[in-house]
Amino acid sequence: MELVSRPLARPAAELLAAALAAGLRQAGLDLLTWTPAARSLRQRLAFCRQALGGPWPEVTDDALLAAADRWLGPELAAARRRADLARIDVVGALRRLLPWPQAGRLDELAPERVEVPSGSRVRVDYADPAAPVLAVKLQETFGWQQTPRLADGRVPLLLHLLSPAGRPVAVTADLASFWRTGYPQVRGELRGRYPRHPWPEDPVTAAPTRHTTHRRR
Repeated sequence: MELVSRPLARPAAELLAAALAAGLRQAGLDLLTWTPAARSLRQRLAFCRQALGGPWPEVTDDALLAAADRWLGPELAAARRRADLARIDVVGALRRLLPWPQAGRLDELAPERVEVPSGSRVRVDYADPAAPVLAVKLQETFGWQQTPRLADGRVPLLLHLLSPAGRPVAVTADLASFWRTGYPQVRGELRGRYPRHPWPEDPVTAAPTRHTTHRRR
């Protein structure tokens, strides 16, 4: 026999947000959807923190979970269930951590892509915040005399110079030294294997190219 029937009251928004935040801290950041863009932004922020220190934020798992209310506050307030966390725009949320006014310099200090002498815009890999990597075909870097540097000149890019087939032939953070000491050996080994690609004696004054010698004519 049912005496009284009434719907359960919806939990207060603040309590629900607190419960979701607690669940996130317990289960971890994998409850969020980390798109390539979100991972890239997080890695760039980690690089800025490593290279420049504060006020650039810590973005380790522990730091992000501890600061969840700060960068995920509006999304947690709007969420009603755990599944809602997977729909959060993580890029937009992470941008709340950007310090002002330094935020306007993120693309300058830690660019997503770097233009190489051939004109290609090549993506930088920030997976290791201490040594960002630029993987680029060697012929596209002809004319570069010095290794590009990020974070106001503090950190040189680690260049992964690739063969025409896209395989690494050299890794260097000192391009000037590579041209002097490493390139002659690479040239000697590969110009017979890739005769359709240019292998000039002086790469510093040679024209960079994305194409074979035949296509450049």
